[in-house]
Amino acid sequence: MKRIPRYRIGDPEIDALISEIVQLAGGDERNNDLVQELITSALRMSRERADRGDLKIASAALKEMRYAFNVFAPYRNRRKASIFGSARTAIDHPLYDQARSMAAELVKNDWMVITGAGPGIMTAGIEGAGQEMAFGVGIKLPFESTTSQFITGDPKLINFRYFFTRKLMFMKESSGFVLMPGGFGTMDEGFELLTLVQTGKMIPTPIVFLDEPGGNYWKKWNEFIIAELLEDNYISETDLNLYLVTDSVVDAANEIKAFYNNYHSQRFVSGILTLRMKNAIPDAALAAFNKDFAHIIVTGEIERCEASDDEREDNDHLGLARLRMNFDKRHWADIRMLINKINEY
Repeated sequence: MKRIPRYRIGDPEIDALISEIVQLAGGDERNNDLVQELITSALRMSRERADRGDLKIASAALKEMRYAFNVFAPYRNRRKASIFGSARTAIDHPLYDQARSMAAELVKNDWMVITGAGPGIMTAGIEGAGQEMAFGVGIKLPFESTTSQFITGDPKLINFRYFFTRKLMFMKESSGFVLMPGGFGTMDEGFELLTLVQTGKMIPTPIVFLDEPGGNYWKKWNEFIIAELLEDNYISETDLNLYLVTDSVVDAANEIKAFYNNYHSQRFVSGILTLRMKNAIPDAALAAFNKDFAHIIVTGEIERCEASDDEREDNDHLGLARLRMNFDKRHWADIRMLINKINEY
């Protein structure tokens, strides 16, 4: 089916020329409408006399994303986990070994690992994963080495100019997250991750805050979350289910693996949320779901369904079982809890 671009210059002659250029350039014809809209955005900025600095930002960001998408493309069917943490962690610190062990445990379960490609926790993660199973998503900083000795020269190493494009790759390409103790950058990554999942801007995903054995960095952080954010109603109690705090590599790995025991993925189709899973949910469990999660449904109930026309057109995991619901798009922590229930089957 040919899709018509919804975003245009508005001048029929120019729009026709853009369409012709897209056709001549080749590529996947199913995406020609989106490619035309990308070109239209650039030309609109030019016609609006955008500042040269703004154009530089837009151009550099798009180039960074294009390159990174291409690097990750061959590995899209592999589960990947991002490991965040301090670049200042010394090699002889217990956290270094904890990060290395965490990465090794993930790889043992056939997961790949993404780190920031710098020193400290990032190097430990790449060392634990091994170069073949590791991605380095670096940032160009004047005061810090941006590549680890374990990944230098590897085509899976990507260096970014902007933090926002770098964080996009972490969030987009990962199916699980492990945060080790760190500074402002780690806090930024952790809070942005929680914000994206809490607000539905990112699909639910396993998030683990991992301390060194016996450590209390994240324990104290969680006490602050409960005492200041929860008690003052800045977050809901169910939001605490979005993450796990632990000092055990085994518990952290199990939290990430268990998230995909049965649950596979999700997709909105015409505003209706579809959850996809390996095994169908039995009748008694489905009845319990409808009782326990009725408050997140706008109309109707949670029900089994077949793949939608849109999913069939995209060949989107057609062999999986499905549940659909008219979700209120607000209670994302409850969707996380529903996924936990699905994984019991």
